[in-house]
Amino acid sequence: MAKVLLINPSYFGSYGSAKASITNPIFPTLGLTTIAATALQRGHQVNILDLSYRPYDWQSIRSEVLKSKPDIVGITATTPLMNQLRDISVLCKDISNDILVVGGGAHISAMPVESMEESMLDIALTGEADISFGEVCDGHTPESILGLYHREGSGKICFTGQRPLIENLDDLPIPAWHLFDPKEYKHRMSRLLARKPPATMAEFSRGCVFKCDFCASKMTMALGYRKKSPERCAEEVAIMSRLGWKEFMLADDIFTSDHDWAVRVCKAISAKQTGMAWSCTNGIRVESADDELFKAMRDSGCYRVSFGFESGNDQILKSFGKGGKATVNEGKIAVKKAREAGIDTNGFFLLGLSPDTEESMMDTIEFARELELDMLKFGLTIAFPGTPMFNEYARNSLIKSYDWDDYHIYTERPLFTHKYLKYETILRYMSLAYRRAILTNPRFILRRLIRGIRTGEFFWDAYYGIKFAILPATSANTKGSIYYGKERWPKHDYQIAPPTRLEYQVVKKTNKKLIPAS
Repeated sequence: MAKVLLINPSYFGSYGSAKASITNPIFPTLGLTTIAATALQRGHQVNILDLSYRPYDWQSIRSEVLKSKPDIVGITATTPLMNQLRDISVLCKDISNDILVVGGGAHISAMPVESMEESMLDIALTGEADISFGEVCDGHTPESILGLYHREGSGKICFTGQRPLIENLDDLPIPAWHLFDPKEYKHRMSRLLARKPPATMAEFSRGCVFKCDFCASKMTMALGYRKKSPERCAEEVAIMSRLGWKEFMLADDIFTSDHDWAVRVCKAISAKQTGMAWSCTNGIRVESADDELFKAMRDSGCYRVSFGFESGNDQILKSFGKGGKATVNEGKIAVKKAREAGIDTNGFFLLGLSPDTEESMMDTIEFARELELDMLKFGLTIAFPGTPMFNEYARNSLIKSYDWDDYHIYTERPLFTHKYLKYETILRYMSLAYRRAILTNPRFILRRLIRGIRTGEFFWDAYYGIKFAILPATSANTKGSIYYGKERWPKHDYQIAPPTRLEYQVVKKTNKKLIPAS
């Protein structure tokens, strides 16, 4: 039996002090709950150290490692958290070279070789790591585990080959939500995000069939779509409820795309009568809006849907690969149908998309102002590793920073050279966006007032409204993290060796059964 410590880094630097920091998402990390469940199923001992709601503190990490004496330390990292992973890897190796240090997550999957070269990781797990991590815990040799990068005795980094995608998601164990204490999260989550905290994350499906150039989700979940059975989804909701969670946020990229399945999922949840509240937090496709579907969602406890509008210009939507039938008009219809069903609406918009111009960014701002949204958020379009956008910028030597601390979506630091826009122009439109769509938008303010009175959340709205008005649209990265061993982090020279471009896996349909591509 292996003793495992899983670490989720701090989110403090990702949101900075920008307006969006009032919606810093604090909840159990889905990736860690899923790989922890696989390790527990195989008889291993697992603890999780969640730093998401705390400033980065290497001393507390060191204390926990010394206390728990793990055989394996697993660290997850998106791009903004990668420097913390590097620091933790050095710290763990200083404590004991016998600790097996394993990295995973979106950034690792996008840049596995560079991640190994920039850290003291023993192993980098790519793609779906549920089974791979379980085999690592079982003590299998790295060479025998698919989906894994490791170091040979000579120091050479080797890849074992892609692991086939998990065909039947029902075969996975129930996520290990019990490793997190709901009481720890009840008062940490922004009330703009959760109506009935404590809240956790859930997934009913994996993957996406669309190819937005700024999205890297397919590096971990593949291009394609796989779903759990409605019965399994409802069972997970019942288990969350029994563990003390009052709400869950659904992480699925395209939950509503399969209308009939989504309706059956909602009806199965309703039959459990758990009283759990939930929301589609990741953004559903606007063209999937449907009266029957929204009613089923509302009846099952869903009170908010988020829409990934991205742009208010149809030509821009086509240009960056949104795909499907997503249009500005479909967005308006989707919001109207959700509101008629009694579901709150949230909108996500991006400025500085790869084909954006000043005119198209203005279209997006005015579109956001016009829509009857209950909440909305603008973000700078960052070319994250693993995205076609990043690959394009890297290929043309347009990346200005490979310091991963800079990669938060409200940064004032220019990370790349845009084809049509100066970075200062994009920042100016970010400030304008919040002024036009929220601060000087009487209809939005009135909607929030009416909603606050109706839901009893008026005082929370007032509290966050004051913070929102004070905070800037973007923020400078203060480099506030005090690292343990930054001067000893291994480095990769991106000038000599530009990032390696990796292809994502593809899910193919054959006789209505989803199977991984060969």
